[in-house]
Amino acid sequence: MMGNLKFLERFTFETFCPEGHGISPDRQQNLRRAYEGAMAYARHPKGWLLLRGGYGCGKTHLAAAIANASIAQGRMPFFVTVPDLLDHLRASFAPNTTEGYSERFEMVRNAPLLILDDLGTEQGTAWALEKLFQLLNHRYMTRLPTVITTNHDLEELDLRLRSRLADSELVEIITILAPDFRQAGVEHTESDLNTLAFYTDMTFDTFELRQGELDREQATNLVRAVEVARTYAENPVGMLLLTGTYGCGKTHLAAAIANTRTRLGHTALFVVVPDLLDHLRAAFNPQSSLSYDKRFEEVKRAPFLVLDDLGTESATPWAQEKLFQLFNYRYVAKLPTVITTARELEKLDPKLRTRLLDTRRCTPFAILAPSYRGTANLPKSKSGRSRGTGKS
Repeated sequence: MMGNLKFLERFTFETFCPEGHGISPDRQQNLRRAYEGAMAYARHPKGWLLLRGGYGCGKTHLAAAIANASIAQGRMPFFVTVPDLLDHLRASFAPNTTEGYSERFEMVRNAPLLILDDLGTEQGTAWALEKLFQLLNHRYMTRLPTVITTNHDLEELDLRLRSRLADSELVEIITILAPDFRQAGVEHTESDLNTLAFYTDMTFDTFELRQGELDREQATNLVRAVEVARTYAENPVGMLLLTGTYGCGKTHLAAAIANTRTRLGHTALFVVVPDLLDHLRAAFNPQSSLSYDKRFEEVKRAPFLVLDDLGTESATPWAQEKLFQLFNYRYVAKLPTVITTARELEKLDPKLRTRLLDTRRCTPFAILAPSYRGTANLPKSKSGRSRGTGKS
C-alpha cells in the first residue's frame, strides 16, 4: 500500500454522513445514493467506479472508505492521490533510489484494487498524461478494479483518458451534488436564474385537455402526455424531452412537473434557454456578482432542471458549446432534466441530438396537439358559451 491512506483511517462508511449537513432533500437523496453505491462497490469491487463532484463533497471520504473496507476484508488496496503518484514515479529516476521506475510502475499498474484520488489536479505535462494513459489503459484492458475521484467534467480531461472513463460497460459514474462539507449549513437552494415563480399557476390540475377541440388522435396523445409528465414528476429519472408546436402545452407540463417537485419538498430550477445563455454571458462582466464558473456550475449540478424552449437561442458556436457541455454533464451524471422544444430534432445541434435520441437516458414525447387558439375560436356548447380550455 502506498500513499497517504494511513492518514485517512478515520474515513470509513461509519463516519460518513449520508444525509449531509443542511442540504436540500434532492442533494440528500443524491448523497445517499453515492454512499450506497460506494458501499456496494466495496463489497464486490468489480470494474471501475468514478466519483465526481466539487471540492469537499465527500468523494475522497468514500474512496478511502472503500479502501478501509477492503483492508477489513483482507484485501490490500493501493490508495494514492494522482499528483503524489506522479511525484513517486519521477523520484524513481533518482540515482540513489532503492526502487526503480519499472518496479514502482508495475506495482501500481497491477494492484488488485487501485484507488486514484483527485484525477485532474496534476500538472498536465506530456509525460504525466502519457504515464496516466499507460496506467489506465493497462487496467482498462485487463479489467482490474479501479476507483477514481475527480472534480472535473470528463470533457476537461485528456481525450485518451476520457475515452476509457466514458466506457459505460466498465465504468460506473457517480456524480455527487452535495456542497463542501466544510461549509455546512451555507447552501443556497434558490437561484436568481429560476423563473418557476412565474409559472405557479401551471399545474396538472389547471392543465386542460381541450375536449371537443382536438381530433381523436390528438386528444388521446394529449392525455398520454399528461400521464407521462405525472409519472416523471413522481419519479424523475434521466431526461424527459417534450416536443411539439408553440402553444401545444409543453411549457405548462414542464412547469407542472417542476411545481410538483417543489411541493414534494425538492428544489427545481426552471429556466428558458435564451435567458440562461444571457445570464452566462453577463457573468463575464467584471461587475457581475457571480463568476461565470459558479453560474454555470449551479445549472450543471442543479438536482432538477427544466430547460424551456431549446432551439430558440442564437445558435452561435459559443452557445452550442455551452449547451453541449451542460447537456453532456447531465447526460453522463443521469441528472433529472426536462427539455422542451418546438424545433424538429433534425434541426438541433447534432451533438445535442445524440444525447436526446439515446432512449436509455432520455424519454422523448411528441405532443401532437396544435397551438391553443383561445376561446374565441372554439366551438360553442349547447348553452351557447365557448368551451374554455385555459392556457397550455
